[in-house]
Amino acid sequence: MKLSEIHDELMQLANKEIAAHSQRFFKTGKGQYGEGDVFLGIRVPVLRKLIKKYRGISLAEIEKLLKSKFHEERLLAVLMLVNIFQTCSKEDKKAVFDMYLKNTLFINNWDLVDISAANIVGSYLHDKDKAVLYELVGSENLWERRISIISTFYFIKQNEFEHTLKIAEMLLGDNEELIHKAVGWMLREVGKCRIEAEEKFLKEHYKDIPRIMLRYAIERFPEKRRKMYLRGKV
Repeated sequence: MKLSEIHDELMQLANKEIAAHSQRFFKTGKGQYGEGDVFLGIRVPVLRKLIKKYRGISLAEIEKLLKSKFHEERLLAVLMLVNIFQTCSKEDKKAVFDMYLKNTLFINNWDLVDISAANIVGSYLHDKDKAVLYELVGSENLWERRISIISTFYFIKQNEFEHTLKIAEMLLGDNEELIHKAVGWMLREVGKCRIEAEEKFLKEHYKDIPRIMLRYAIERFPEKRRKMYLRGKV
């Protein structure tokens, strides 16, 4: 299979108006988190339909696609990796996992991370040593830190919260808003499964939790309880 076939089809699907909106939405301006990213203007549902069409693509070809300057080509590559991981053998899962972590430089926006980290990294590490997550949480790369916390979403779905809460604590002092939002989201997911675990964490670390992280974490609390947290009366 030639990558040029995929590229040509994506060029035909490109939409300038959608691309312009995406450039703004994903903060691609100078100094913003997505600086320099280039969008074609293709919606995720359209990309998902291409996975089946190009099912025979190799990992080597996906890796090349993942290094594209176009956001949607990288997103398609990530979606393909998730699809392969969910259906392949144990040995091939390791190959997907290894390739994913080798190329985090190109998994460089929140949508790419959020659609893949739990499904690949979290799933693979569920019954294994979690040391790699703690290496990622200490990375200077924003997206690797986001991968570390979002990967634990898989554990949360198994009603396992230990690593989510540990990593959340490590990220309390992070300077990036996108990390604050990701941690708050994962804390909220913990609360959906076991509200006592989330509230214990919030009460222990209340003074250190960034405001936006707190807002995300308590978003689904009853209004009275949510206002108590926002006013610091817990």
